[in-house]
Amino acid sequence: MVNVHANVITRELGKYLRKHVAACLRLLDEGATVPFISRYRKEATGGMDEVTVYAIKKRHDALTELDKRKEFIIQEISSQDALTPELKTRIEETMDPVELDDIYLPYKPKRNTRAQIARDLGLEPLAKMIMSQSHSANPEEQAKRFVKGKVSDVKEALAGASDIIAEWVNENEKARGIVRSRFQRSATISSQVIKGKETEGENYQNYFNFSEPLRTCNSHRYLAMRRGENEGILRVSIGIDDEEMIDRLTRMFVRPSSSEAIATLVKNAVRDGYKRLMRPSIENEIASVVKEKSDTGAIQLFADNVRQLLMAPPLGMKRILAIDPGFRTGCKVVVLDETGALLDHTVIFPTPPANDFIGAADTLCYLVDRYKVDAIALGTGTGGRETERFLHDVVFSRDVKIFMVNEQGASIYSASEVARLEFPDQDVTVRGAVSIGRRLLDPLAELVKIDPKSIGVGQYQHDVNQSRLKESLDYVVESCVNSVGVNVNTASEQLLRYVSGIGPSLASNIVKYRSENGLFHTREDLRKVTRMGDKAFQQCAGFLRIPSSENPLDNTAVHPERYDLVKKILTDYNTDLETIIQDRNKLHRIELDRYVTRDVGLPTLTDIILELEKPGRDPREVIEETVYEEGTNKISDLHVGQILSGKVNNITAFGVFVDLGLKENGLIHISQLTDRYVSSPSEIVRIGQIVKVRVIDIDVNRGRIALSMKDVK
Repeated sequence: MVNVHANVITRELGKYLRKHVAACLRLLDEGATVPFISRYRKEATGGMDEVTVYAIKKRHDALTELDKRKEFIIQEISSQDALTPELKTRIEETMDPVELDDIYLPYKPKRNTRAQIARDLGLEPLAKMIMSQSHSANPEEQAKRFVKGKVSDVKEALAGASDIIAEWVNENEKARGIVRSRFQRSATISSQVIKGKETEGENYQNYFNFSEPLRTCNSHRYLAMRRGENEGILRVSIGIDDEEMIDRLTRMFVRPSSSEAIATLVKNAVRDGYKRLMRPSIENEIASVVKEKSDTGAIQLFADNVRQLLMAPPLGMKRILAIDPGFRTGCKVVVLDETGALLDHTVIFPTPPANDFIGAADTLCYLVDRYKVDAIALGTGTGGRETERFLHDVVFSRDVKIFMVNEQGASIYSASEVARLEFPDQDVTVRGAVSIGRRLLDPLAELVKIDPKSIGVGQYQHDVNQSRLKESLDYVVESCVNSVGVNVNTASEQLLRYVSGIGPSLASNIVKYRSENGLFHTREDLRKVTRMGDKAFQQCAGFLRIPSSENPLDNTAVHPERYDLVKKILTDYNTDLETIIQDRNKLHRIELDRYVTRDVGLPTLTDIILELEKPGRDPREVIEETVYEEGTNKISDLHVGQILSGKVNNITAFGVFVDLGLKENGLIHISQLTDRYVSSPSEIVRIGQIVKVRVIDIDVNRGRIALSMKDVK
């Protein structure tokens, strides 16, 4: 079906040639990954970026599922001897899953419905007589012929026939289209608090008596209402003007020439079919569509936040002293070497109730001096701000920078199987502090060890479709890992799993090979790993780095399949890798057009030059030290108009949460980010960004701080 799907996707994209879309689909069907295709097959795809390749993959998967659904429906209708050439053509040509279900509905096997019971009683011929709506027909006279067996009287016969007519109304494709269209254009979503739940549902008070047009209801309001409904706080409904719709359907099904008795029967059947069958069905369908749309928005927002967290700047190869702050039980302290290995650990008590400032300072100064510590990673949990103020008063023998590190999910990691395998002899407090320190060294390498949902960003991620959320987050993690590249000699098994073409089994084999045989010296050594076949090597090799390799290309994104090309270029220009890497002028004098072939175009050649220009480069930005406002320790210290520095720690659809160094986060509503219109806060800020804000409102009792970035310099 690649060719058919290529046609559909090409029309939908509208910016790529069909041959490029078809080539992308063939590569996907052959098992190529999204990162590999977007990085190393640009000539085949016309230079598609990773976002486009992933979108094509998702659409291809959806079309494949639609094809399977069509095949099933054709088989089902055919088994009923009801499949006509025209019907088969309609099924095969439709690209709308909703239309497909409408086509299938009359042929769908029925449960034990009222209409089916009436059919079993032999009342379908009576229903057809009534629907013929003959002007002279007397329904009661017609019904007498069907009073037999289990049908005890005329009234029961007419009731059964009406049930069948009601089902016909519900299954009528045109009628469903009319009702669906009205829901899409004019539906209103409403929510009311369930009596007696006012106090329990205080968080949902904005929705206690709420109503708005469904088409203007944004995703976070819709998901909030549905969460309130699931928690038994709210009653939520989606509705239209039922009487107007019944009147319209009545005009559609009742002929003007019908006798009054027949018309009354059909009108009542139409009303029943609409209210009992069609309306609930369409309402559920519309609710499902809106839920899917809301899920898409929430998932995209969460995925964007996770991407920003994963791509946060690393401190790099430095020695770290990490502190997991606390009060009564003290602050857990660990020292890590440049690779994140644990060197030492202890506990200090600089916070209440102990307030052992001198003892804590002596301990830290000793550790910093003994292990030549370069930076301190301080968790943002309970006691974090108090510990930060203490640290700034300590005089170290070395220049030690202090970084606040978001510790969301560290406790989950510390109790995980991964942490137990890494530190079998340490308790959860030590493991948690290690995770905080490693997040400063390399956020990406550490955060892949925990479920992204536990990182603490996003909005309503627990309310959306969980399989879609997992798929999206897996893609984001895979994208980030492959964008940065992975040192195969230091990467954890969890990190290696996300490398293009590897997965859990091969990641385990790589770590096992490394522990049994020592470090990898070249990329070719990867072929010695069990189950590392040619296909897997092709997909992963370009994303794995070996900094210690004798071949500098092994520490770049240049794929091994292009090593011979690089060698030819170097030979033609009478130079070697070390020389050309150090001489940018010589590098940029290479005439790339000379090396264009059918398989290798300018995109690939340009990528090679960029890699040689900065081998082993990290695409992530430089880390910033967090500095909070002096004298601002609690919410009561704030005043309206005050200018503060803070760190963005979450982005939602309605605004941005900022860590001000207080117990409470501040909120910048989307309307307070900038004077221009933005569809998403992420257009203005990113997670981890240091921002200047102005306090515009304070609610001490509710612990709420409203902020603005407008006109703040």
